[in-house]
Amino acid sequence: MDARPFSSKEGVVLDVKPLRSLAPMFPAPLGFNTTFTSSGATPFVCVSPIGALSSTGGELPPFPPYFASPNAGAQPAKYGTPAANGSYDGVVRPSVFQTPERAEFSDTYLDDDSEFYVHTSTSGRKIRRPKRFSGNHMDDSEAEGSDWKKPKQRKKPHKIKDLSSICPSSLDPRESVEGVLMTFDALRRRLVQLDEVTDASKRADLKAGAIMLANDLRANMGKRIGLVPGVEIGDIFYFRIEMCVVGLHAPSMAGIDYMTTRVGDVDETAAISIVSAGGYENEEGDVNFLVYTGQGGGGASKHSEKKQVDDQKLERGNLALEKSFQRGSLVRVIRSAKDSNCITGKIYIYDGLYKVQESWTEKGKAGFNVFKYKLFRELGQPEGITVWKRTEEWKLNPSSRGRVILPDISSGMENIPVCLVNEVDDVKGPSHFTYATRVKYLKPISSLRPLQGCRCLSVCLPGDTSCSCARQNGGSLPYSSSGLLVSRKAMIYECNNSCACTANCRNRQTQKGVKIHFEVFRTKDRGWGLRSWDPIRAGSFICEYTGEVEDKVEFDEDSDEDQYIFQAIYVDEKTLNWNHGPELLGDPSISQSEIFKPLPIIINAKNVGNISRFMNHSCSPNVFWQPVLHDHSEEEYPHIMFFAIKHIPPMTELTFDYGSSDGNGMDFFATTREPKRCLCSSPKCRGVFG
Repeated sequence: MDARPFSSKEGVVLDVKPLRSLAPMFPAPLGFNTTFTSSGATPFVCVSPIGALSSTGGELPPFPPYFASPNAGAQPAKYGTPAANGSYDGVVRPSVFQTPERAEFSDTYLDDDSEFYVHTSTSGRKIRRPKRFSGNHMDDSEAEGSDWKKPKQRKKPHKIKDLSSICPSSLDPRESVEGVLMTFDALRRRLVQLDEVTDASKRADLKAGAIMLANDLRANMGKRIGLVPGVEIGDIFYFRIEMCVVGLHAPSMAGIDYMTTRVGDVDETAAISIVSAGGYENEEGDVNFLVYTGQGGGGASKHSEKKQVDDQKLERGNLALEKSFQRGSLVRVIRSAKDSNCITGKIYIYDGLYKVQESWTEKGKAGFNVFKYKLFRELGQPEGITVWKRTEEWKLNPSSRGRVILPDISSGMENIPVCLVNEVDDVKGPSHFTYATRVKYLKPISSLRPLQGCRCLSVCLPGDTSCSCARQNGGSLPYSSSGLLVSRKAMIYECNNSCACTANCRNRQTQKGVKIHFEVFRTKDRGWGLRSWDPIRAGSFICEYTGEVEDKVEFDEDSDEDQYIFQAIYVDEKTLNWNHGPELLGDPSISQSEIFKPLPIIINAKNVGNISRFMNHSCSPNVFWQPVLHDHSEEEYPHIMFFAIKHIPPMTELTFDYGSSDGNGMDFFATTREPKRCLCSSPKCRGVFG
């Protein structure tokens, strides 16, 4: 291999021929009332995400939160007689959600897209206060005694009968969970967009959760001890409601989730999951164990001014954890971590199964008794919080990342250095290419028709009917206040050099360059790939597909050039389903033409390109492409921008669907060529691509 020195001036770097794939997903089918068993784990029941679940009665109480009296009279779930090792006799029966009558986890939190603080007392009462005053919002000090009026609420949407077009059902538990989460977040993003105009005060995540429940859009509706079908260790969540809708942790506020079980002839409670979110005096320094503080006693979050005012009692969640300790049963643990890219500064990470090995009482900081539970992580599980801590260290000190070939493959052209890493073999890097952060057009940008500019002062504001950029985008700004893409469109029009707004305008997201810590890494069987040290939130901008724009494609049969050709003539089913279901909000459905239309643009990244050329193919992708215009108005030649389909944990390979020859005019490649064997191993793998 040619090992010429790198030159930041020329932007010349190494290159690769990527073979395309994605890490395997859960292969087990998801049936109706199907019993699954896993080695070393308690049996559990999988339930389809589309099932009979009433929002006004039936199996579950209203949502959110899930509050039901432990003495509600429902029959407890029966898990059989416990064995000496803490397992059960294998008999798994449906259970009824039973959680505390009130949220003992007193907390204060803020949705990153919300303008309101929410305080929750130990009695479960929610107190919502405006966060700041900016335009239509007011500061806490101005909330009282002002002429601020509660905005009008939109009408409640009707329950719809046909959900297949909104959240397609799947026999694979992983696909089902991802479908539910994708629908939830798409709905939440759209509600945030609408609420910015109406100035609604209720949090969008809570409203989205209520709509999901009303339409029975959930996964894993029965409580269970142990693993949750389709939820993988290391999965990340930005809202507690997300954990609720996939069956990982039912209470929307309380830190301990539990259920009543029949052990022999006795009804007992059992803890099934806990969330360590920093509300109590927990010890989280070690990745293999956790010292968890019980609930109650008026113990408040560190964000609240209230202090513990009484001893904690051995009841509800505390009693459930004590019983789990005595029986040696497993408990799911969700840890929280700081995320500098999130306004709330907090993210939830599913860290797997733990076992309670000690319990005691001690005096808390306020001088009252608290319960303490020491939980140890079960061996042999995939890494969870460990990955997070490791990548945080790399971001602080990139030199601590092992097996680095180059500290920055972009030669300083990206905002953040991109490591080139090989932990697989002795290959020193891909073949040479010129690194470019912009597309190289056939003719100069100055010769292309310019876009119309808006006259907005400072920044474009939601609901401003005079903003020409908003009008081009259908009347709404395409991005939320936190920079997330609200929904996919056939074309997005960003602000441009003719606009009066500043660079801080939210409608300039993709022009600001890469904001993620990427690494190009060597895969075991697919050449080189791309992944991130940062968690990536659904709707986040990832990067642009750069290269040389061509007017036609001609392939040599013996050439690998087709590996680097992008044509905007195919969109996968997952991307088409990424948008919110407007029917859930009582709005008309969206046609496919509003989301996607084929474009003639052809981009070749063989000799010129950026990190996007290293993204491999997957039949179940976590990234999609979106056409964007911001420096000209030639709609046939837009910028191709990539966005996250779902929340992507750190060190997860980034992939998109290259397409396949399906005979429907949706071929990814314009010329006939031999399809390539797909190695993505996803449940929906087509076997070939191209």
